[in-house]
Amino acid sequence: MSKVTVVGAGNVGATCVNVLLFNEVADQIVMLDVKEGIAEGKALDMLQTATLLGYDSTIVGCTNDYAQTANSDVVVITSGLPRKPGMTREELIGVNAGIVKSVVENLLKYSPNAIVVIVSNPMDTMTYLALKATGIAKNKLIGMGGTLDSARFKCYLAKALNANPNEVEGLVIGGHGDTTMIPLTRFASYKGRPVADILDKATLDKVVADTMVGGATLTGLLGTSAWYAPGAASAYLVESIIHDQKKIIPCCAFLEGEYGQSDICIGVPTVIGKNGIEEIIDYKLNAEEKALFDKSAAAVRATNDILKEIKAL
Repeated sequence: MSKVTVVGAGNVGATCVNVLLFNEVADQIVMLDVKEGIAEGKALDMLQTATLLGYDSTIVGCTNDYAQTANSDVVVITSGLPRKPGMTREELIGVNAGIVKSVVENLLKYSPNAIVVIVSNPMDTMTYLALKATGIAKNKLIGMGGTLDSARFKCYLAKALNANPNEVEGLVIGGHGDTTMIPLTRFASYKGRPVADILDKATLDKVVADTMVGGATLTGLLGTSAWYAPGAASAYLVESIIHDQKKIIPCCAFLEGEYGQSDICIGVPTVIGKNGIEEIIDYKLNAEEKALFDKSAAAVRATNDILKEIKAL
């Protein structure tokens, strides 16, 4: 009997739950939120689609009742505030650090063996905070960011190639931010052919640029953060864990010397299975890629330092 908890019944959390249900990833799904009635209402709405969509998974919605989450195999944390007008970066990190730390501690109280997936922003820093604050094993803590960034990269590659996105390979490493992510064009391919042999440099550069501002582009169009792809990316990660698929997925992982970095959570290619992060794969970066990765790591560390300044760690 597999069980998944998703904390946060907003757009991303609810979309994640909907995808998990539709794909019957787990036998039971719990959706928890701090706002009275939201998780219960969305859970009931989704449950009423069971006979229409033909799934057998069950769902429970609850308000701050962590006892309902007991014995979860995987927990996904989407909770946190978006940055509001006039709010400093430090203030945002301070608020979300308090939320994420409290949520992880409460979840682990009832599911001490759960694998934790962090979606809350700033994601690399929230993943690092969760690791340092709880002492959870590094393989059991995963930041979702690279999963989403890589899906966006493949989307833009497919558009440029006029190809089926499912026949395109590509991955994004580094921090989960507009200026810190690194789409690895050298490793991108279409049906086994390097995309650099098909697309000219200007087109490929535009794909990279579009990928890096993928989130901001959607925010500009929608007036709020995206949710379909982030929710689906979270569910994709959960499925690889629950079904022990051992997919290679770029995720935010704690490094201890890999890629020349230590004491940092940042996006790298990982093998995701029933034990969480089962392997970090070395893609043998060239000098240019390595320089970009080091620059990205430095930016992530600068954000992590705010945790110490505000005494969150």
